[in-house]
Amino acid sequence: MTAPAGWLPAPVEELFGTDATADESYGVLTVDIPPSSWLAGLEIARTALSCTYFDWLSAVDEPGTGFRVLAHVVALAPVRRLLLRTTVPHAAPELPSAVGVYAGARWHERETHEMFGVRFTGHPGLDHLLLPETFEGHPLRKDFVLAARVAKAWPGAKEPGESDHGGPRRRQMLPAGVPDPNEWTDRERVLRPRAARLRLQ
Repeated sequence: MTAPAGWLPAPVEELFGTDATADESYGVLTVDIPPSSWLAGLEIARTALSCTYFDWLSAVDEPGTGFRVLAHVVALAPVRRLLLRTTVPHAAPELPSAVGVYAGARWHERETHEMFGVRFTGHPGLDHLLLPETFEGHPLRKDFVLAARVAKAWPGAKEPGESDHGGPRRRQMLPAGVPDPNEWTDRERVLRPRAARLRLQ
């Protein structure tokens, strides 16, 4: 059994199970748990760790690994931030809904389902939140094909004028207060005497 991580009152294995790991950085304690412990982990965060404030829930598509689902919850007195993470496979992206533990997860799970295709079983209604009902696919998946790029290929230029598409070059901008070197007069090219420079400062 390891020592408690961060502000946890007990070792992470004791709180979240033997497969759980914890790490703290930038003031956020991150706990990784298996998908089978997802709902239990959220309940422990709320009851045992007093993380009563639900901040957000989302996912990240990690090719070759799966969808990493994250929930950020906070204890308010004193303020302690917890990021609970789990990974579901691409072939079967499914987790139990957190709405019964945190009512605020309802819209976040709808968005995550819509954008990544992660199904939250027990959710009261995984309807579209941001996209039209007729939209097909999940646009935040790494394998999602952007239709605009199929219809018109990207020219490959970083800036206008850097490729063969014939567009004009972007005008080069000068920092504020710097005159155009092409418009300097001989008088402006001469450095002021040191005494005059000191008075200006």
